[in-house]
Amino acid sequence: MLPTTAIASTPGLPPHKLFESPNSRSIQVGDWFITASTNPISNAPECDALQASLGIPLPEMTFGNNYLTLEHRPSSTRYSFRTGDALGKVKRGELEEGDGGVKVEYADKWLQSRTGASSLLPMPKTVPTKPYDWTYTTTYPGGLLKQSGSEETEIPWSLGESENSSHSIPLAELMRPDPILFYAEIPLFEDELHDNGSSNLLVRIRVMPTCIFILSRFTLRVDNVLFRTHDTRLYHSFASSPPLLVRETTGWEAPYDRVKRVLPKRDDLTPLTDPNFIAKALSEMPPLISQQEGAKTGWRGLGTRVEIVALT
Repeated sequence: MLPTTAIASTPGLPPHKLFESPNSRSIQVGDWFITASTNPISNAPECDALQASLGIPLPEMTFGNNYLTLEHRPSSTRYSFRTGDALGKVKRGELEEGDGGVKVEYADKWLQSRTGASSLLPMPKTVPTKPYDWTYTTTYPGGLLKQSGSEETEIPWSLGESENSSHSIPLAELMRPDPILFYAEIPLFEDELHDNGSSNLLVRIRVMPTCIFILSRFTLRVDNVLFRTHDTRLYHSFASSPPLLVRETTGWEAPYDRVKRVLPKRDDLTPLTDPNFIAKALSEMPPLISQQEGAKTGWRGLGTRVEIVALT
């Protein structure tokens, strides 16, 4: 991978280098090295291997080779978003209280179509078919690991303090028209739920002169039943000392008809397929509706949680 651009002393911009290869782009800025890799949909052998390791059928479009990694070299830590890890958070086995199970008229037929002999993505013969969450709902927030010799260990997060301004994501800063040094969109998976709706997970990253910001968004639409969104926002200010990561995870949910009411045009259902419209509609509803009652599935992903970790 060779650098395509190197900026050392442009006024107002931190020194940084950009790198590019056919399937990935990277930026080196300060103590960070960030890589976004986007590849075609996984091929059959790759799907078979991932499916066998997870024990569930894969989404129709699984980008198993896609990932986003952020390496903080002084602390030997790495934050990453990966398809296999995200799907690993999908419920396997019978759904229980808190899993937010969704039942529609065609659910059983859908499961049979995905795991039966006529399925386009049959289960490997060595892996028995097991129940799982057919909506692929995941609250995956990415993973933070520390390298110690040849081993990696997970770093624990601490709850943010609401009265500490450094423990929140500064929306005003993110809304400023600052230059964007690096931007990428990394799809991890998508499924049409056998024509019953849509389920997808997309990660976006922006690197600006003052900070790094990531939005990982899971969006679920089950036609005539519900909408569900789970966002993970990750923020790092280059000015923080010691380097601080702020992570905000938020889940919303509402009945299908409740979201349908806020359509700009009653007869145009197109916005209901747009994750950004869905997220905006859900987030603008009273929290009692979208973060407490939801669609009455009992999903534990509802609500907001802010966590922080200092990289030392």
